[in-house]
Amino acid sequence: MKYYDKLIFELSKPGRTGYSLPAAACPSETSGCAGPLPSDDGPLPLTMPRVARFPKGSCCQAADSIVWREATLDLPEVSEVDVVRHYTNLSQMNFGVDTGFYPLGSCTMKYNPKINEEIANMPGFTGLHPLQPEATVKGALEIYAGLDKALAAITGMKHFTFLPCAGAHGELTGLMLMREYHMSRGDLARTKVIVPDSAHGTNPASAAVCGLEIVVVKSKADGLVDVEALKPLLGPDIAGIMMTNPNTLGLFERDIKEIAKLVHDCGGLLYYDGANMNPLLGMVRPGDMGFDIMHLNLHKTFSTPHGGGGPGSGPVGVSDKVVPFLHIPHVSGFHGNFGIMLRAYAYILMLGREHIKLAGKLATLGANYIKESLKDCYKLPIPTVCKHEFVFDGLLEDNGVSTLDVAKRLLDYGFHAPTIYFPLLFHQAIMIEPTETESLETLDAFIAVMRKIAEEAKADPEMLHGAPHNTPIGRPDETTAARQPVLKA
Repeated sequence: MKYYDKLIFELSKPGRTGYSLPAAACPSETSGCAGPLPSDDGPLPLTMPRVARFPKGSCCQAADSIVWREATLDLPEVSEVDVVRHYTNLSQMNFGVDTGFYPLGSCTMKYNPKINEEIANMPGFTGLHPLQPEATVKGALEIYAGLDKALAAITGMKHFTFLPCAGAHGELTGLMLMREYHMSRGDLARTKVIVPDSAHGTNPASAAVCGLEIVVVKSKADGLVDVEALKPLLGPDIAGIMMTNPNTLGLFERDIKEIAKLVHDCGGLLYYDGANMNPLLGMVRPGDMGFDIMHLNLHKTFSTPHGGGGPGSGPVGVSDKVVPFLHIPHVSGFHGNFGIMLRAYAYILMLGREHIKLAGKLATLGANYIKESLKDCYKLPIPTVCKHEFVFDGLLEDNGVSTLDVAKRLLDYGFHAPTIYFPLLFHQAIMIEPTETESLETLDAFIAVMRKIAEEAKADPEMLHGAPHNTPIGRPDETTAARQPVLKA
């Protein structure tokens, strides 16, 4: 362990400080009055050894209200330079799209242009307050209207609501719109939603939360929805089908127009999971495929910050026949995550109509380049042209080396691991999505490391079982960590 990898308490030495404060103008537990105490409107002195504030007035007037701390605070005693180095070192142990390649399949972890951050941090935007009179925030409302129009043009939907605060929230909102549509028609028997076996896990979860029953439709050997298996599932109890196109294997559903007709003919609606929208930008629109409702993950397709639990935004778009059921207003309480939507709008305007289609083309080119460069080392269960992502099924010659071993070994070489063991169609799934923002040199470096790991699996499989070897934390028991997390030292 490096010196600055230690916990801040381990660096503590008695009497060592990194600050200097004036003496407190308040009494100790045994001393008399030291004069007027700070009012409730003023700051509480940092050295005050109490856990409750005085009311206004002197300590003599407030003596009965004093609550004393029973023990001194157990705070670390460290110098300023030690504190700065400690937290700087911790920040360098983090990994993100600004520090390295992040080929996380199905999540589109692409670079966030810094111009978007600069625009979102302009005082005219950061100084807004949600309780301002409407007349004073017309600029912000114009941005909502402009983003609505832009997303509608990109997706083929009629209008969007910005109420949902994340993708899964958007799914639930979209399914609630689906139910409302059927209920308004007195079609109360439609309580089932069809979900492909390759779907994102949030799809059946969102349907269940919405009170709908999930019906699974199988995929064919080529990874696409089996239309013949779909037909007997359709009937008067089907509210709709949830799909993403390209699907979770990165494959375009070529039968989407037939699927749309079948579902519509039975009275159902089509829901589009927008997680895989990135490769279609400016090329194909879900509305034109026949989808009635969709959500977008702004952090995936439109390059806003991703991960860490937020901030998120999952706007939902609808076709003409679902517009009457959109919630009013179209923004959430306190106007939602306005800064995220502002970043997405800036990204769209920066690319423009003529350049936005390059994102999908480059993402598709990068994915196919990696796939073709590694298919002699890793099992490729579906050897067709993919879109933005693809899935390997472990090593071609594994020697007992698992997908988890490969993922852990990648960390030693400075790359974030791809998505593993998903989708569930393949036992040793390795799901790779390079996005459009990575250079040829980065892709070549990743390919070289993946090939090297394949060679290591042949020569020294035990070494891979123990990977990673060069990271601050080795290989923890991930099952125990998930089920019995230690949330404090």
